[in-house]
Amino acid sequence: MALNPYFTQGTRGEQGLVQDLINEQLRMYGVDVHYIPRKYVTQNTVIREVIQSKFDDAYPIEAYVKSDSYEGAGIMLSKFGVQQQDDVTLIISRERWETYIQPLIQNEEDIKLSSRPKGGDLIYFPLDDRLYEIKFVEYADPFYQLQDLYTYELRCEVFRYEDEVIDTGVDDIDDSMEDAGYAETLKLIGIGQTATATATFTNGGLQFINLTNQGQGYTSTPTVAISSAPSSGIQATAVAITTSRIGFATASSLDRVIFTNPGAGYTVPPSVILVGGGGAGAATTVGIATTGGVGIVTITSGGVGYTTVPNITFSSPGGSGVTAVGEVIVSAAGTINAIRISNAGFGYTVPPTITIGDPSLTGTGDFIYNEIVTGGTSGTQARVKKWISSTGELRVSIANGTFTSGETITGQDSGAVYTLSTVDTDDLIDPYADNDNIESEADGILDFTQRNPFGEV
Repeated sequence: MALNPYFTQGTRGEQGLVQDLINEQLRMYGVDVHYIPRKYVTQNTVIREVIQSKFDDAYPIEAYVKSDSYEGAGIMLSKFGVQQQDDVTLIISRERWETYIQPLIQNEEDIKLSSRPKGGDLIYFPLDDRLYEIKFVEYADPFYQLQDLYTYELRCEVFRYEDEVIDTGVDDIDDSMEDAGYAETLKLIGIGQTATATATFTNGGLQFINLTNQGQGYTSTPTVAISSAPSSGIQATAVAITTSRIGFATASSLDRVIFTNPGAGYTVPPSVILVGGGGAGAATTVGIATTGGVGIVTITSGGVGYTTVPNITFSSPGGSGVTAVGEVIVSAAGTINAIRISNAGFGYTVPPTITIGDPSLTGTGDFIYNEIVTGGTSGTQARVKKWISSTGELRVSIANGTFTSGETITGQDSGAVYTLSTVDTDDLIDPYADNDNIESEADGILDFTQRNPFGEV
């Protein structure tokens, strides 16, 4: 039978009335949700597969829950572990979408489709504090009622987090994902660990090597050659330190000569020859600590967090003795790897006590959620997921590389700087799964030692 000829189908007034009625019902019987569009950061250049995506905007909109309850398979034990497969179907107004959401996202460069909701976008469902991923958008149901479409039906599944960047600015959303995904926990310290060292003392060791002429024309550091110690003694070793000469771009002169080992058993000053380096003219004088000079210095702990060379002091020998003087060598990792002697002193009857200054680095600032942090030595980069300032714990999602203990961790946006003490690697955390609880309770019932996910259970 034909349509009523006295009723005009599809007029603007009729369509507007239906749309208004739908909008009113959604406001009365729906729930407030947030629509979170997916932004494509990087894609595979060949097959256009999304490598990295982010969610940094959230738009409130009312939605009607079409499902009577959670659909899908629910919590299921599969070959890949415990999986939660809850589904939900939501209905939103087409007009409300086009009025309040589309104008805000249509000019975004990283959004591929802005004319309607699309698969891959997220819905934050506040009633159970979950994120759902849109798997299918039904845009033609009911099918052209009065020759128009009025709603979008969103068929959604529980979101499977895969280290996407989620920074919507809505605390309820962002906080729920702080502990999700594969992450590492960095234990940071504000002030590094102080280095420690011990020393021996010897008789007949070299006390000092003084430069009487700094020489000139050195293009590289010369080698210090010290004549042999007596047969019963210990061979002294030393290194030269050069310094640039004023007015010479490439040539240097000698600044000082310091011991790596003052030796022992010398009764007369040995000869000291500077070999190589391209320069000439340097001359030295040598002193001997006939009694109680500092011998070998051993690093017992290199410390952590040294960004500048700390002070070092030796205890006094007392009486008419001369206190030893040394220099600290700091590694690129911020630890002390050597102490060299510029004056071994004399008059020591017991090994001196060595005091090394505290690391100069102090932790400053607070890291910001989702900012990039970089390791000063390794160059490793990661994204901040959670920062607990009271305990110095920084939870991050690794972007590349491996952090190393002792290096500085710097926030790209916050400027926060701390020293890395230890790294703890965590397993994947799914905030919507009960894997750990289920497996713990079921250990006495089921065998979870299956190794081949494609084999027989």
